[in-house]
Amino acid sequence: MRNVIIIGSGPAGLTAAIYAGRANLAPLVIAGMEQGGQITLTDDLENYPGFAEGVKGFELYQILEKQAQRFGAEILYDVVTQVELQGPVKKVKTADEEFEARVVIIATGSTPKKLHVPGEKEYIGKGVSYCATCDGFFYKGKHVAVIGGGNSAMDEGLFLTRFADKVTIIHRRDRLRADAILQQRAFDNEKIEFIWDTVVEQVLGDKLVIGLKLKNIKTGVMTEFPVDGVFVFIGHFPNVEIFTGQIKLNESGYIDTNNRTFTNIAGVFACGDVQDNIYRQAITAAGSGCQAAMEAEKYIAAQQGQSYPGK
Repeated sequence: MRNVIIIGSGPAGLTAAIYAGRANLAPLVIAGMEQGGQITLTDDLENYPGFAEGVKGFELYQILEKQAQRFGAEILYDVVTQVELQGPVKKVKTADEEFEARVVIIATGSTPKKLHVPGEKEYIGKGVSYCATCDGFFYKGKHVAVIGGGNSAMDEGLFLTRFADKVTIIHRRDRLRADAILQQRAFDNEKIEFIWDTVVEQVLGDKLVIGLKLKNIKTGVMTEFPVDGVFVFIGHFPNVEIFTGQIKLNESGYIDTNNRTFTNIAGVFACGDVQDNIYRQAITAAGSGCQAAMEAEKYIAAQQGQSYPGK
């Protein structure tokens, strides 16, 4: 019987592991398919506190993992395939093993929707990005494309105008889906231009992104469009598949935690991007991981008839 099992190894999961480890709960972290989560896709992370010169995303993951292990966290490089969360004993299964725990902390994150076109995967971190807040700084004086037409695309496109000299928003329809006020701000911004009725067929590059191959869906005409970077904002989906039917989700499909980290099941907590569809930053994920671990410690103390913090 484990005290705490943490599913996911991004900033949320590893911060939860650090706090749970310091509470002598000996947490087990099941790392998942994408060890380190989305931060490992960011080449240079410059807005995470404590790193004045910035830090590589994968390096930050390694630092957090080492810190969690220092406090007694066990890291299992495996993927959870099934969970049984009801009742006082939680069961977490991988392909080959089954674990039991008093508490489960879900930190499985979310995944940005991809274009699934040639060149996209190859140039992630080399001109292809899914986070303007993370990477916009690197495009000072450059020309970037934003793919999408919803609120996220407009928000991030407007943010990118702080750095880029030109932002071209490419949308598959002839009108935006974003809220009216965001649309107006984008239309009024002199740095923003629009390409309508168009999809990306290929990301072009030579070590770094140099352009896009575009297709007008009404005329079928193909063109090559030079840009220095491309930001894809066509949505995210939370990684909640294995919890379907057990964990309550909100209207956006993310785990419902009622502004804290509690789920609808006692002894099950959620943190990071799997329950946050607003901020989606490494630092906010880490903060919620801290909260989840503290709530887990309180829960275990109460189950054992102890006061919190326990001695």
